[in-house]
Amino acid sequence: MMGDTLPKARLAAVQAAPVFLDREATVGKALSLIDEAARNGADLIAFPEVFISGYPYWNRLENVFKTTPYFAELVKNAVEVPSPATDRLCKAAQRAGAYIVMGINERPTNTLGTLYNTNLVIDPTGDILLRHRKLMPTYAEKLVWGFGDGSTLRVLDTPIGKLGTLICGENANPLARFALIAQGEQIHISNYPALPIDGLGYDLCEEIRLRAAAHAFEGKVFTMAVSSVIDASAVKKMADTEEKRRILSGPQTGFTGVFGPDSRSCSETLPPGEEGIIYADCEMEAIIGPKLRHDVAGHYNRFDVLSLHLNRSPSRPLFEYCDKEGREGGAAREEGGRTTEQSPAVDGATPKGDRKT
Repeated sequence: MMGDTLPKARLAAVQAAPVFLDREATVGKALSLIDEAARNGADLIAFPEVFISGYPYWNRLENVFKTTPYFAELVKNAVEVPSPATDRLCKAAQRAGAYIVMGINERPTNTLGTLYNTNLVIDPTGDILLRHRKLMPTYAEKLVWGFGDGSTLRVLDTPIGKLGTLICGENANPLARFALIAQGEQIHISNYPALPIDGLGYDLCEEIRLRAAAHAFEGKVFTMAVSSVIDASAVKKMADTEEKRRILSGPQTGFTGVFGPDSRSCSETLPPGEEGIIYADCEMEAIIGPKLRHDVAGHYNRFDVLSLHLNRSPSRPLFEYCDKEGREGGAAREEGGRTTEQSPAVDGATPKGDRKT
């Protein structure tokens, strides 16, 4: 039969621990994992939330007034975009010939007091296509990360399918998820930390599995869930009491797996706390049947009754203006008596050329 051939993709989900609060060593570990996944034919390789260089567990263990030294270490090991750290990741994507989704603690260039929980999407040529900042940090995370904005809620149209990503608790936000579904998302990447079970109060493993399967079913998309691991490097950094050591060294929770557009698992899974890479071979044609029944971005909705408004305005701390003669160039300029804003230097859609190879 004639007609279009729809994309196929081999997805690789990396469940691994960072080298805690050590950016260079963690990037080195990431490169090895990327190379391993590439040898196994991966077209897209996804890493956990803030893999570089770790999740701020101290806010769950310590009085906030005692956590400044940890935050300072996180700032010093955070990632600017672009930077030597992102250059190494971009070159690794080139070598692998694969898309990379990497969770980072992002440090903006204009301040040392703010970090963002960010997912980078890098293409096989080594260009950074997207820098998605988590819209709303969860619970104690608000002590560490700033807020993202709507400029990064974007779906990327690629040769392997239309890619979208949300971070941890964003995957429980129906509006954020629908914003991606409405843009035609076909492969969804969700990533998470590992958390110690002690005192957590709920089963994060089951929560992640439910979220991933639900998004796969509602959007009729392939959904990756990718979780981290707490290892000895994290315990060593934070366990300055026996109680903290007991909590961090005990059982941990998380989930890594891939679900198809019918919400069924289409990959192996990894037990919480165990490092490894799982793979799923996905055909975008498998989306058609489920979409025939429920296409909430198309025929199975009433946009005259229900609709979503997405504000893509980037958050920025400074607006600069020129006079009518064009002096003092900045982020905005006057043209014929009106002001027109230019794209900000820091936004979600990262221009090509951000890498340095």
